[in-house]
Amino acid sequence: MRPKPVKPKGGQESVWDYPRPPKLEEVTKTIEVYFNGVLLVRSARTYRVLETSHPPVYYIPQDDVAMEYLVPSDRTTYCEWKGRGRYFSVQVGDRMEQDAAWYYSDPIGRFGPIKNYLAFYAHKMDKCLVDGEVVTPQPGNFYGGWITKDVVGPFKGVEGSFGW
Repeated sequence: MRPKPVKPKGGQESVWDYPRPPKLEEVTKTIEVYFNGVLLVRSARTYRVLETSHPPVYYIPQDDVAMEYLVPSDRTTYCEWKGRGRYFSVQVGDRMEQDAAWYYSDPIGRFGPIKNYLAFYAHKMDKCLVDGEVVTPQPGNFYGGWITKDVVGPFKGVEGSFGW
């Protein structure tokens, strides 16, 4: 059963107005990711994926990621819209977070522009920011959306949202 969407205020978007199938959108906002005292990402050349009931997922070019801290993982998943997902763990010093970032090496159709771009789980990082605003991770720790003050829900991932 679809929940009642929160009505957006000026400058906000409702995730219930995002399309399904999802769309890809270029973003020029500055994206930053920090882990164990290291800035892993600073980029203003990203994309975001917008899908009904989900906060945006940001995809970052590997050129803007400190790749020396990423360790390839054996984990793979499959997205009906984007294809086979592959993962990296993040290790900085003695601290490691398993399967903290993912990418598509051969994305399907209109998602071609995010080939090999990385997305990070905000709940696995110390801090993720969009234009200086610290994001809130999408609930449930399964999806990788980033919630900012510009986006209203309710968001898939909360208890009881399996059938949305």
